[in-house]
Amino acid sequence: MRNDVKMRELEGLELYNEVVLGQLSGLTEIEENQTRFQVDILKGQKTGWFYDHRMNRARVQHYAKDKRVLDLFSYVGGWGLEMATAGASEVFCVDASEQALDWLDSSAEMNNFKNITSIQGNVFDVLKHLRNEKEKFDIVIVDPPAFIKRKKDFKEGMNAYRRVNQMAMQLCTRDALLVTASCSHHMPSDTLVQQVQSASRHLDRFVQILERGHQGPDHPVHAAIPETAYIKSFIFRVTPA
Repeated sequence: MRNDVKMRELEGLELYNEVVLGQLSGLTEIEENQTRFQVDILKGQKTGWFYDHRMNRARVQHYAKDKRVLDLFSYVGGWGLEMATAGASEVFCVDASEQALDWLDSSAEMNNFKNITSIQGNVFDVLKHLRNEKEKFDIVIVDPPAFIKRKKDFKEGMNAYRRVNQMAMQLCTRDALLVTASCSHHMPSDTLVQQVQSASRHLDRFVQILERGHQGPDHPVHAAIPETAYIKSFIFRVTPA
């Protein structure tokens, strides 16, 4: 039980982690979409794994064969490694956390993947470097942490979504796929699309929505609480204007 989020302090609740049954130490092996991962349930982000995106990752696997993939904000490689399982030719995973990339590399080795490159650094800085190196990718995945955690962060966060998607599109090959997501319940789905459209117009590109995604059914949306519909996911095709 991972009850160590800061939000509990606002409610006067204690913070604690507890192993309810059995023993737990070190990394735990899980499997999602035919891909094995090493995750740290006690020390990793949230529960150590983000199951709520598993259906969206499965959909993108249908497009991945023989593609060159860039996975931004990769954490432990949920998107990137599953693209390798689906036959991607090369996968580059970018994250600020050296620890997360160490776990990612362990999972890549466990799956016997030889085509994974992990890059540690600030995503915006890495995107600028890749653009200067004239790198291009067939699929670019943008799944950042919540840029809008509070209502007062909305304007700044909205600009961050636009900026990161614009920089991602600069690395897209002709007719590449841009997979973009938001886990912030303050970011409406239509607003996220508007930011991607704004970014594409700035680059003289068109974007077409191929698929829309959302959280899995084990993260149900309460009909009376719109904030529970927090996951937004889109597969865009990026074409020249």
